[in-house]
Amino acid sequence: MSSLPKRYFHRRLDCGAEFAAEHLPSRNVVAFELRVLAGLVAEPAEKLGLAFQVEQTISKGTEKRSGQELSSALDALGALHGSWVGRETIGFRCTCLPEHLPAVIDLHAEMLRTPTFPDESCRVSIELAQQELTALEDDPGELSRKLTLRHAYGPLLGRHAYGERESLQRISRDDVVGFWRQHFAAAAMQIAVAGPVEPRRAADLFDRAFAGFGTARGAPAPVSLEFAAGRWHYHKDLEQQHISICWPGVSITDPSYPVERLILSILGDGMSSRLFTEVREKQGLVYWVGAWHEHPRTGGMIHLGASSTPARCGQTYATLLREVDRLAEDLTPDELQRSKTQIIARSETHGDMTRARVGELGADLFHFGRPVPLEEKNAAIAAVSTDDIRRYLVEHPRDRQCVVTLGPQAEAS
Repeated sequence: MSSLPKRYFHRRLDCGAEFAAEHLPSRNVVAFELRVLAGLVAEPAEKLGLAFQVEQTISKGTEKRSGQELSSALDALGALHGSWVGRETIGFRCTCLPEHLPAVIDLHAEMLRTPTFPDESCRVSIELAQQELTALEDDPGELSRKLTLRHAYGPLLGRHAYGERESLQRISRDDVVGFWRQHFAAAAMQIAVAGPVEPRRAADLFDRAFAGFGTARGAPAPVSLEFAAGRWHYHKDLEQQHISICWPGVSITDPSYPVERLILSILGDGMSSRLFTEVREKQGLVYWVGAWHEHPRTGGMIHLGASSTPARCGQTYATLLREVDRLAEDLTPDELQRSKTQIIARSETHGDMTRARVGELGADLFHFGRPVPLEEKNAAIAAVSTDDIRRYLVEHPRDRQCVVTLGPQAEAS
């Protein structure tokens, strides 16, 4: 492995946080992403939804400011900010002008270090989560996804951010505060920065802002996938039948990951993809069809999804898998090259957005523990051959599947 290009900077800060930066001197804005390595997997089993409650309420007030005052202070600096909760992380992202970065970092440190979690905010947040669960019942696509994850990823990685109705009722403000105290600490943080800021200066700003923060000694051990093969049907009175199929893939750090990316691109990337043209346009089997993969820290999962009529559910299921298998039979060099061009061109143009570059850098820290230059990723894509595709399909058979159907018909095949 060659040394990183000079535009990258990577080190463990004195405060304990892992820090990486990409110096982009021609950009007009700076973006950062801060991840706390504690997400849905860190929730007590009887209080699912707790991590989401922490993420939703941590910005509702600090020891110095109310939630509105904190939001107004960030708005006054022109900062575009947001947060999310994932399986293994709770994240915070922000984009601002370079001259405002010190003040914006200080405001984020204030939010993460001294939240007050007002009683009313906690109560309202739980009520809203209950409403989100109700709305989920009217969103067959997202409901199908939730049901699939429960089986395919195991009891920890398969959790849903909103939790369950019963578990939400058990969550109190003390639980929210306890989760924050246990998991939020500099030693459990990863920080990525991209933009026209000198990396060592940005590192110093974060180091000072989070010095002495928290008692957690470091990141928790990664959680392993617990894949369960099988078929499950959930009855719901719908005009469409939703089909979800998944099986284990490879992790992002696996040498075969670029091959998997291209397979998914050929299958499901755009209107020229095989699933769209063969399953939807030529055969008219589906209203919607897609192929994608997801990657917890220790593995990967390949997903196929479609919505069809109940009468065509079985035919759709068989056709989806047939299109995967057909790649090993008739993939052409031109088709492979087209997908390479799509991926590389998209990475180059998407990377022109500073917030996209910092998102990539944050994901690199999470999965690889280091920055991975865009050139390295694109070179790996460019090097994939048709033989690599065929070899991957042989070495990763679809013989253990998790199949979930949602709708009026009980069988997918």
